[in-house]
Amino acid sequence: MTLAHEAAAGEAGRKLELRRPAEDSLEVVLSGRWCLDGTLPARDAVERELGAGVRRLTFAAGALGEWDSGLLTFLAGVLKACAARGVAVEQGGLPEGVRHLLAMASAVPEQKVPQRDAAAQSLPARVGKATLELVRGAPAMLRFLGEITLSFMRFFSGRAHFRMSDLWLEVEQVGPRALPIVSVISFLVGLILAYLGADQLKLVGAQIFIADLVAIGMVREVGALMTGIIIAGRTGAAFAAQLGTMQVNEEIDAFRTLGISPVDFLVLPRMLALMLMVPLLTLYAGFVGMFAGLVVSVTIFDISLFEYYNETLRALELKHFWVGLSKGTVYGAMVAFAGCLRGMQCGRSAEAVGEAATSAVVTGILLITIAASVMTIVYYQLDI
Repeated sequence: MTLAHEAAAGEAGRKLELRRPAEDSLEVVLSGRWCLDGTLPARDAVERELGAGVRRLTFAAGALGEWDSGLLTFLAGVLKACAARGVAVEQGGLPEGVRHLLAMASAVPEQKVPQRDAAAQSLPARVGKATLELVRGAPAMLRFLGEITLSFMRFFSGRAHFRMSDLWLEVEQVGPRALPIVSVISFLVGLILAYLGADQLKLVGAQIFIADLVAIGMVREVGALMTGIIIAGRTGAAFAAQLGTMQVNEEIDAFRTLGISPVDFLVLPRMLALMLMVPLLTLYAGFVGMFAGLVVSVTIFDISLFEYYNETLRALELKHFWVGLSKGTVYGAMVAFAGCLRGMQCGRSAEAVGEAATSAVVTGILLITIAASVMTIVYYQLDI
């Protein structure tokens, strides 16, 4: 018995018929052309019949003409309605291509985006969560540090496998190409130090000691610290994004499959590049900062160029340069470690790459701050 017959307006030949061969079964008859370039029949009639005690649904598509995803959308909606009502579906009457595509569409379950908590977490809860994440991440950091140590041992024994061209490419990226931003930041920081020192030194008429403050501060502490932070934001995030993208594309897995150590081939050149170039950038930042102090002293505080030059030479000692260079080397290693660690820990999605880059910057700056504090205390106790 035919219960319904529907044809879309203006689409002759496209038909949907519903038949009830038995009290608890429903047959859907499809005929004509089912494509998206016209109006598709609604499935409301099918859903109404499903609510009338139907326990079994079959299809008949012997007269079906051309079809595209419009038919698939219609059938997917019908199947979803059947699943919600517990109706058994037999797809034997559908074309093989339609059955295959429907199976593919239902093979992967729909992923639901986790709902965020409506109320923001309290400060103690956020601090506790961050502390737990740090504790859980400590073993992974130590394991990665051990892998890097072994890689450096292989490098010094001549057994590390990486391309020298990759090393020089990284040197160019982290060194010469970072000069503009390092120059601007260092000049402005030197300017700030000069004005800050002059504001206090003028109280005792000792503006000439601006040269001492700027020279020692930039060469020994501030130059290395600012360079490390700049490199953490510029290069550390780049390292994490590069390695994270390789992780998403399964390139790192391919290295392991080929028997090539990813730490030797990918991490070691980046570590060496930063450890070589950050000390030089630190030295450069110190000279740029001293030049900024010179400009302020000569143009604002009426200190002659010769006086400023002599006072700078008198204040600077070789140990100040060694302290700055040693801190720059450590900061470079910290930034490379953080960037490569987060890149190698990256997940398998585009969102994970962004999270890895963000985490690399935060981790790098945190490690730089800890290293700066420890090294300053050690150098003070050693009277260096």
